[in-house]
Amino acid sequence: MGLFERLFGGGSKKDDQPNIPFGRYSDSYKSNTQYDAWDAAVSKFEEKNYLDSYKEFFNYLSDPSQNNVKWWEEDDGKIYFELLQGSKKVSGSCTNEKVQASTKVVKCDRLNVGFMRRLMEKNYNLKYGRFALDDSNDIVMKFDTYVVDGSPWKLYYALKEVANNADKQDDLLIDEFDMLHAVDTGHVREIPGLEKNVKFDFVQKWIKETVARANELDGNRFSGGIAYLLLNLFYKLDYLIQPEGFMMETLERGHRTYFARDEKTTQQKNDALIKELNKLVERPRDEFNKEMYRVTSTFGITNPVNHDRVVSFIDGELNNMDWYKENNYPKIATSIPGYIAGYCLFNYAIPQPDRELLHLLIEILESDYFEALGFTHQYYDLETKKFDKSGIRREISSIVKSNLRKYPKFDPKVNTLSFDSLADFAKTFMLMVRNLDLSPAKNN
Repeated sequence: MGLFERLFGGGSKKDDQPNIPFGRYSDSYKSNTQYDAWDAAVSKFEEKNYLDSYKEFFNYLSDPSQNNVKWWEEDDGKIYFELLQGSKKVSGSCTNEKVQASTKVVKCDRLNVGFMRRLMEKNYNLKYGRFALDDSNDIVMKFDTYVVDGSPWKLYYALKEVANNADKQDDLLIDEFDMLHAVDTGHVREIPGLEKNVKFDFVQKWIKETVARANELDGNRFSGGIAYLLLNLFYKLDYLIQPEGFMMETLERGHRTYFARDEKTTQQKNDALIKELNKLVERPRDEFNKEMYRVTSTFGITNPVNHDRVVSFIDGELNNMDWYKENNYPKIATSIPGYIAGYCLFNYAIPQPDRELLHLLIEILESDYFEALGFTHQYYDLETKKFDKSGIRREISSIVKSNLRKYPKFDPKVNTLSFDSLADFAKTFMLMVRNLDLSPAKNN
């Protein structure tokens, strides 16, 4: 299985490697066929050929590797559609007058002022959709618009808002309110028990080790180093575990807490991050397992950026590892390249070569985790502290080969990599990424 397919869980298995996805789904990696469909949708809408426009719009949303969108016409002259976003299915119809869409969020045994007030408050901040109660008093999300102002642009952002909000809220509501239950989740795929156990065990291991290391350090003198340790862990958990519900919200809240523009010191923010991590480590295995499932997505939640944004972030952070490396704090030093990779993957839809290379770096830094999941390419042996140099070079060569058509100047300088230590390797690997030329081919 190719590396990029492994990131999103598509493709078929190759060399008997597990078919396990990593990281956040992004709808930014579209084919030329999809972009052509978008152009056609916009053009036909401007010509007032509304139904033809919407057909092309759904072709644009369709990701062949995800099987995420279905649409069809019926004798009543309507177009019907279904799209998947995580644990939710958004269904709707289009006519020459109106577009309607809805999704069931959770099934409700009885009404409760707590969740009703929360959803009313959320409605205030929504731009297109709304939470509502259906005839059975189950919670749904709805969106509708007249076609006169229902352009492909509006439909995209409206359906994205409805789909992402419904997908996020169902697990959170079910976790907090015992009268609410899952609904319409037949498309969700169960994760094998072995994978769940590995993920739970490593979540426990990583959090306990990182918090213990943070507590060993002077919280004032080493506040910056502790922040790198904690943030690296937050993004690592998000990327490698692919959590849903409670854990995903905890990680996102930690990110928001640390980067909030307030008067809190770094030490105070570190304390807040540790409290969030303690909530995760105290969570029972059965509660963790409830949020471990495979999903299909249509919309991403990360914003697309170009390679220059990755370069800028590397330039702003990477040199901070030198002091820790020179003063014998290797874990903090190594956490900084890990933090850079994790931050970029958490926040952005970066160019495909960047994404694949940063995944490879994480795979090397966390080789014991990948080995426990059943991956046989052990690029770094934690016990002997030795690298599989030829294996790393082969993987980089494979990444280049799969991306060269779109990025003809993509030429990682593998000879600049240092294998003296994990920290040295991570720094030189990140510099190799930083110095890439990802100018796209002129016909793209």
